[in-house]
Amino acid sequence: MIRSMTAFARKDTRGDWGTLTCEIRTVNHRYLEPSFRLPEAFRELENRFREVLRKGLKRGKVDVSMRLQSVENEVRGFEISDEMVKAVNDAANHINRILDNPAHISALDVLRWPGVMSLPENDYSEAKGAAVDLFTETVAELVSVREREGERLRPLFEDRLAIMSQLVGEVRGRMPDLLAAQEHNLRERFEKAKVELDPERVSQEMVMLAQKSDVAEELDRLDAHISEVRETLQSKEAIGRRLDFLMQELNREANTLSSKSIDAAVTRAAVDLKVLIEQMREQVQNLE
Repeated sequence: MIRSMTAFARKDTRGDWGTLTCEIRTVNHRYLEPSFRLPEAFRELENRFREVLRKGLKRGKVDVSMRLQSVENEVRGFEISDEMVKAVNDAANHINRILDNPAHISALDVLRWPGVMSLPENDYSEAKGAAVDLFTETVAELVSVREREGERLRPLFEDRLAIMSQLVGEVRGRMPDLLAAQEHNLRERFEKAKVELDPERVSQEMVMLAQKSDVAEELDRLDAHISEVRETLQSKEAIGRRLDFLMQELNREANTLSSKSIDAAVTRAAVDLKVLIEQMREQVQNLE
């Protein structure tokens, strides 16, 4: 399955507690590296979210943002701690008995004291359940987007692989004529130098030349790697790392082909192969 590591998904849900929005962005990365920006009340859900991500994604830098917009159905009253009010009052009275000019303590002064007044805590249990469902849905949408983005690259790979196979075939077809031409040139050099043609010497020179310019193994390996890339593209698993390795192997064989070239056409074919491989490698870097 071809999946891009660059994708974005956004979903929201509503309930009596308000509106919850989840956004996930991913870019390429060697490993799975998530980061979360969650409402404080949802911090305890981070480990569950990480598990959901591990099941859906294999690689990529993942930025998760979740926002909660609360809706209050009614005005909530403040909670007053009678114990704290009594303690503050007793302390104030004790100090007033010591002071020469005691000051009056007002109700507002008491309310300002930490712990005297507080808002009742919200019950986020329903919202947390909705957050887990929303996150799971958003991850599923993200996976779908990554797959669609990845599948758009399939024609790019297939077209370049077809051209590469054609180039390899053309070089293979030229090799017998190239070796024959090299033998002819060798004999001409001997004749121009007016050197008596020693069949054994000519045979040795041709063997050395053939060994130096023999690219049959490189062409075979190029064909094998091209076939392996095609098979990998059909896999249902994450294929990014496998394709990255195959791009390195293809590039190595193309470089060897270029270094052994004894013909300008073969050199051009090797250069064309390296250009095609580099074009695919740039896209492979962004695949899961």
